[in-house]
Order: sequence, then structure tokens, then C-alpha cells
Amino acid sequence: MSKIIHTFQTQYELVSLLSKSIAMKLETAIRTKGKANLIVSGGSTPLALFRELREISLEWEKVNIGLCDERWISPSHEESNENLVKNHLLQGKASRARFIGMYNEYLDIYSAEKCCTQKIKETLFPFDVVVLGMGNDGHTASLFPNNTELKKAFDLNNKELCIAIEPKTASYKRMSLTLSAILSAQHIYLHFEGKEKTAVYKTANRGKNIYTMPIRAVLNQDIRDLEVYYT
Repeated sequence: MSKIIHTFQTQYELVSLLSKSIAMKLETAIRTKGKANLIVSGGSTPLALFRELREISLEWEKVNIGLCDERWISPSHEESNENLVKNHLLQGKASRARFIGMYNEYLDIYSAEKCCTQKIKETLFPFDVVVLGMGNDGHTASLFPNNTELKKAFDLNNKELCIAIEPKTASYKRMSLTLSAILSAQHIYLHFEGKEKTAVYKTANRGKNIYTMPIRAVLNQDIRDLEVYYT
């Protein structure tokens, strides 16, 4: 596995080049197999990236978009990742893309794990591009530090794509992709911004404990190349 690092002085430079790189990967997938599957993260960090990406000329009608994780709340809720992606990415030229969410209003989150896995396998798998984020505590997707479900989430023999997580340090129960699901992607990006997260990233690179800083499970693996974009 190689780790390709891209550092930038400004957010504008970062999102301009990252959006172009993602679009190129999607174009290649469309040309190769007739469609492309893009998995994105929520939060405030990717909003500028979404605004840039959605205006790129692409056969968006051939692109399926899903999530790295989701809070187990209604998609109409302002803190729903589905709501965020629909309002900020599936606009402009990208409005022609197809979105596939994780949330199921008829099931509690634990009952929904297998259903979510099956839904993603049928509509979004295999992943062409996964864009990860990183929290100030070193979490990625909804794989939070010191969570009781991390052993199962990190088990590469676990072929389930989704896992229910109940964070101790964040609101809402969450559905998250497992590590094996993330590492199944053809292309993986890690995107974060700012001095505080840069310090978190440097700390993560100096250590090995994936349970205290789950992002290390992606940084230290030897299965897939990883491209890191940060300011």
C-alpha cells in the first residue's frame, strides 16, 4: 500500500484538485463498466468539495452515490447525512445522480445491519471511490474510538458491509461501513482541513493502536493505496 500525500495552502486549491481527481476516477469507471459508485462522508468539511464536484461535467446519470455512515435519524432531519448530501452534492449537474441511503425507517439500527449490507451490495457495490473524513478524536466514518463494536468492524474476515455503532462521545446511533467495506474500494481518499486535524493526523501516523484512533486502521493497512488531501 502506498500513501500519497497532497498538502495545500488553501481550501480552494484542495477542492479544485480533489474534485477533478474524483471525477477522473468516476469517468474511468463509467467508461469501463457503464456506471460508477461514489461513497462520501458527511459533516461540514466536504461541503466545499461537494459544491465544486457537483458542477463538473460528467455522465452523472450513470453515477450512484452512497454514504460512509449515517446517523439513525429521519432523512428530513438537519443532522442527517442523507439530507446533507442531497442538499449540497445532488444539485446542479450532479442532480442527475442516483442516491442510495442507509436509513430504514421501519427497522431499529441493529435489525437493519444485514438489510443495509444487502441494499448496498445490490446498488452500490463494488465501490469505485470512497471519500473518508476524520474527526478530532481520530474517528472515521462512524468508527469511534474505544467502541465495543470496533473489533467486529475491523475484522477483515467480516464480510458484512455495515455495522451498527452507538458512540459514547457523539450523538445518535450510527450505521457505518466496516473496514473491509472501506478497503474494498478501488480508490480511497482521506480529506480533512485545518491545523487541529493536521495535528490529529500526525499523531495517528505516529501510533499503531487502531482502537484509540480508528483512522489508523486505514492509514496502516497494506490492502489499498490511500490518497490524503489536507490543508
